[in-house]
Amino acid sequence: MLSEFALIRKYFDRPAPSAALGVGDDAALLRPDAGMELAVSTDLLLEGRHFRAGTDARKLGHKALAVNLSDMAAMGAAPRWVTLALALPAADEAWLEGFAKGFFALARRFGVELIGGDTTRGPLSICVTILGEVPRGLALFRAGAAPGDDIWVSGELGGAALGLAQPENAAAARRLDEPEPRVDLCERLRGLASAAIDVSDGFAQDLGHILERSGVGAVVHCEQLPKFAGADLQQALSGGDDYELVFAARQDRRAEIEALSKELGLALSRVGSMQKGEPKLQLLGGDGAAIVPARGFDHFAA
Repeated sequence: MLSEFALIRKYFDRPAPSAALGVGDDAALLRPDAGMELAVSTDLLLEGRHFRAGTDARKLGHKALAVNLSDMAAMGAAPRWVTLALALPAADEAWLEGFAKGFFALARRFGVELIGGDTTRGPLSICVTILGEVPRGLALFRAGAAPGDDIWVSGELGGAALGLAQPENAAAARRLDEPEPRVDLCERLRGLASAAIDVSDGFAQDLGHILERSGVGAVVHCEQLPKFAGADLQQALSGGDDYELVFAARQDRRAEIEALSKELGLALSRVGSMQKGEPKLQLLGGDGAAIVPARGFDHFAA
């Protein structure tokens, strides 16, 4: 069986040319580019809570990094470096090979370098910390929306929730197991969007965080929500793990956003508007009737 250090050398010791010092010491050393601010985020995935026992290791490697890339996208930050902490029941080489393949395939796509981490024996858990760069003063926040701003969402909603309910649906299961972080969109939203968040716990719940931080209300027309094929409205409103971006932008930026959608080949749908008043979300059906969303994901909800 592999020792801890042999495991690291074989599967995770990769060159990190942009770091002053990468894997192999007590800490990594980084040199952020001039004029940049660092964005930092951490996500923890636990077997039985965030993924089923027996989930394909390659897909799990992809998702472990994808959820962190999505956080960078929501901040308008270009992802640069990650650390990886793994608790493993055993040093299963087949599992490690699959996990590393999924993780590093996505890392290569977006130019992300692994610069350190930790391994230990224990129940399967995966913790990734990601660092990105954003030009000073151009980061996207949840607190920037203003009354009159349009509300936009990328891609389609509800696919991951459908995949959870119907694992035999291959297309939906892929949305759940191998989400596509909107990294290509994030940098283009700098200076264009006034606020942004990624959809990890459900569209309605995550949009609510923008309303709270910005001190505005919102009206969303549910017939305009871009639903994944086969997903119902509640899955689109409240299903987690979509990792699409929800963002606000002034009405006079509509033409730019529509042009960006065509350029990227990515649907960007205008679904509502920010309103003056208390930070409350109104969801309206096609007939104008109010719709109540199911509860979004909450780790500590009863």
